[in-house]
Amino acid sequence: MTASTPARPGRNVVVVGTQWGDEGKGKVVDWLTDHAQGVVRFQGGHNAGHTLVIGGRKTALQLVPSGVMRPEVACYIGNGVVVDPAHLLGEITRLEGIGVDVRSRLYISESCPLILPFHVEVDRAREALRESSGSGKIGTTGKGIGPAYEDKVARRALRAQDLKHPERFAARLRELLELHNFALGGYLKSRTLAFDPIFEASMAAAEQLRPMLADVGHALHRSHLRGDNLLFEGAQGTLLDIDHGTYPYVTSSNCVAGNAAAGSGVGPQMLHHVLGITKAYTTRVGGGPFPTELPIDVPGTVGHHLSTVGQERGTVTGRARRCGWLDAAALKRSMIINGISGLCITKLDVLDGLSEILVCTGYELDGRRLDILPLDADEIAACRPIYERFDGWSDSTAGLTRWEQLPANARRYLECVQAVIGVPIDMVSTGPDREHTIVLRHPFQT
Repeated sequence: MTASTPARPGRNVVVVGTQWGDEGKGKVVDWLTDHAQGVVRFQGGHNAGHTLVIGGRKTALQLVPSGVMRPEVACYIGNGVVVDPAHLLGEITRLEGIGVDVRSRLYISESCPLILPFHVEVDRAREALRESSGSGKIGTTGKGIGPAYEDKVARRALRAQDLKHPERFAARLRELLELHNFALGGYLKSRTLAFDPIFEASMAAAEQLRPMLADVGHALHRSHLRGDNLLFEGAQGTLLDIDHGTYPYVTSSNCVAGNAAAGSGVGPQMLHHVLGITKAYTTRVGGGPFPTELPIDVPGTVGHHLSTVGQERGTVTGRARRCGWLDAAALKRSMIINGISGLCITKLDVLDGLSEILVCTGYELDGRRLDILPLDADEIAACRPIYERFDGWSDSTAGLTRWEQLPANARRYLECVQAVIGVPIDMVSTGPDREHTIVLRHPFQT
């Protein structure tokens, strides 16, 4: 008997945001899945939002991986993701309503911590308390993400695997609910929740979710060995990372490329190329320092232009995003943390028509120059940006698909960004549709 020749292992790409989220990762992931057989979410929860535009039709995703819009692609939710069962099922139902098959190719790690109604209540009550006490809101989406991660780290979380064992689930739920109700009714002065509705809703969700539960890490390992290309899809952005972001104005998970391994159950040797997504300018939702921020409420100003032309509202919350010039000094921090292999610059077309474009290349802080974003949020807030100025362009870049089609000043702008941060540009996005893309180096082919 002749042994069969093993397949050549696939090539795997990690896609991460390099700013404060909302960089356009969803569109890029959707585009790249033309060369992938699987897409993996490895952190965050439904506080993330990816908007895809395919054939002019918008689809907003929050928890389901962006590869779902490609019918032949497997979708994985890794152990680093916190899952709200009710929200996930609602998203699946919404996708099925537009003809997308989800259940036959969605695999949910049994180790995913669950977000339950008391997590949401705690999240919102804490933010209300911060506001009323004058300590300042963090800007949480109020989806229960942070409290769910707290339970995970405290080793008391209910996980997806518990949905398979009703008696075990009930016992752990009673204990966890008692703990959170104590905080809600006492310190937070909020309403407490009853056991029965939560348990009944969880068991109803379990009936639908159980067929999709899987050993995701092992499944990804097998897929890789048989030659499949995998795309690891990050949520939020590097500067919101719980360890490396503008703490405490951050999310509750690690958004950086290294967590693609830990958050999905594979080894780091499986991560071959890290693609960093960067807007051609900068935005931020919620509180926290933002050195290059511009006012967005005054018509005729650059900030208003970025906000309106860029349609800068959060996918999840609908909140207006804060807008400002591109911060290359902050990007340098992201390049180091993630080990970025190449950049994808998105929303270049939003800069069309501006007579002058600025790039922050460093900061002045206490009389000294800094060339990279500091680690302390108070220091970041005190930084004064140092700008390099560029001539803008009047020709439209919208929908262009070749580098040589770009106006000369647009090419100069991109070349400066590439030189300042020291990382090559792989791709440029010139519009929301998956076809509005310039490819200089393909992440799956380099």
